[in-house]
Amino acid sequence: MTRLVVDAMNVIGARPSGWWRDRPAAARSLIERLQHLAAETGESVSVVLEGRPLPGFPEGKYEGVQLLYARRRGRDAADDRIVEIVADDSMPESLTVVTSDRTLRQRVQELGAGVSGVSALLHRLDELRD
Repeated sequence: MTRLVVDAMNVIGARPSGWWRDRPAAARSLIERLQHLAAETGESVSVVLEGRPLPGFPEGKYEGVQLLYARRRGRDAADDRIVEIVADDSMPESLTVVTSDRTLRQRVQELGAGVSGVSALLHRLDELRD
């Protein structure tokens, strides 16, 4: 079974929804949509956020979605955490990283993971909402 690893800010930033006015709300909304995906499909979903942890949401599993945070601040912090996840996995070929970041795409593919674009995930999430 495919396991998704989602580059959260890459997905959140893909649409001009006003997410920049309230990043925590945008992150929570994405997590809720991913929970719905996990519930409907049975897929394993992990999401990696950067920046300060969401209030009341430490790293952990929330209704089928594994919430993880970048281990440091700054450029490519979430990307580095995603690469770490893939590198540490015993079956990286079963992972699909969701991102539109070309450098991250290359890094995880070199480790054996698959990659899916952000638009494909957003399409799936939109279909579940309808």
